[in-house]
Amino acid sequence: MELIPVKDTAKAPAARFTGDVYLTMIKTPEPPSRLVASLVRFTPGARTNWHSHANGQTLHVTEGVGYVANREGQVIRMRAGDTVWTPPGEEHWHGGTDSTVMCHIAMLEATEDSDGTTWLEPVTDEQYATAHTG
Repeated sequence: MELIPVKDTAKAPAARFTGDVYLTMIKTPEPPSRLVASLVRFTPGARTNWHSHANGQTLHVTEGVGYVANREGQVIRMRAGDTVWTPPGEEHWHGGTDSTVMCHIAMLEATEDSDGTTWLEPVTDEQYATAHTG
């Protein structure tokens, strides 16, 4: 058994996120485990770029209200206590609403040589606005 100290919170890179997003790493892979877990805090209007995960991703909302959407147009409005699974390879984005903060724990399994995330282009303002009407 081991206590893992709280890591510093860092602003998420603008190359992968729109708006103010803050990350606190919870767990990085240590073989044989491939678990990657982080607490992600989205300010109103903030969101990820489009992306996918080689082994899928589980999001567990801890505070607020937000969205996760895929390329097929499915939008899930998630609230504190909700858990959403995105399957391997599904291109999606997630973030807060235009008026609320949303915090979630993001969990995924790394691949052998990376965290398994493929980052894509930013979500446009139009795509983001569409989530609010769905």
